[in-house]
Amino acid sequence: MTGIDGCLAEAMTIPGARGASLVDWTSGLALGEAGEGPGRDHESAAADAAELARLAFENSAFTAADTARTGPVEDLIVTARGSYHLLRFVETEFDSSVFLYLWLDRAEANLAVALFRLKGLTERLVLA
Repeated sequence: MTGIDGCLAEAMTIPGARGASLVDWTSGLALGEAGEGPGRDHESAAADAAELARLAFENSAFTAADTARTGPVEDLIVTARGSYHLLRFVETEFDSSVFLYLWLDRAEANLAVALFRLKGLTERLVLA
C-alpha cells in the first residue's frame, strides 16, 4: 500500500464497500476518495461525517475516558437500513485530525471484518 490512494484502493476491496474517503475532521474536506459517495457526493458526505466525528471526538463524555492516548475515540459506526457508515480515526504523532470513512452495503458487508480491516489500513497508512 502506498499512501492515501493505495489505502483507499485497499478499502474498496472490503466486502460490501461502496465508497471510501480519507477526511480531515477539522475542516470537513476529503483528502482522497474512491468508489461512490453516499448520495453520489463524496464532499457532502465528508463534511457530514466530519461533523459527526467532531461531535464525538470533542464530547466530554468520551474525552474523559482515556486522556493518555492521542484521542479517546477509535471508531464510529452508524447503521442505516441499507448501509453501514464506518469512521476510523487515524492516530498520528501530530494532530490526529483525519479519519478513514467507509460506506458499506449492509446486505453484502460483514461489520466485524470491515472494522478489523479498517484498523489494519489506518495503522499501515501512518507508516506510509
